[in-house]
Amino acid sequence: VQLQASGGGLVQPGGSLRLSCARSGFVYDDYDIGWFRQAPGKQREGVACIRVRSGELYYANSVKGRFTISRDSAENTVSLQMDSLRPEDTAVYYCAAGRPIIGAIMTPNPYGYWGQGTLVTVSS
Repeated sequence: VQLQASGGGLVQPGGSLRLSCARSGFVYDDYDIGWFRQAPGKQREGVACIRVRSGELYYANSVKGRFTISRDSAENTVSLQMDSLRPEDTAVYYCAAGRPIIGAIMTPNPYGYWGQGTLVTVSS
């Protein structure tokens, strides 16, 4: 099982970035996919998650209305479109795969597979 996150970079406040998580080595519908982030000195936090079988989407309150998680079945990828970026969105972003219960879908512990992380820096 492998996850490969990409798309990070430096962007000005108000700008946009699109992160992509490429998945390989496991059955498409067996695992839910989450995007998490970790800023320096802070704990890893859930940003957006998708239940692959049902298509249900979950977002952290801090990103609702600005970030959009989506999947591309044909390419076996899950993307995170990030708009209206703010300096506080600066962090290393990770995609992860797991089988969390609903109540824990936005927490990192239930996710057993992680990509290597991609750095997003929002700064003028």
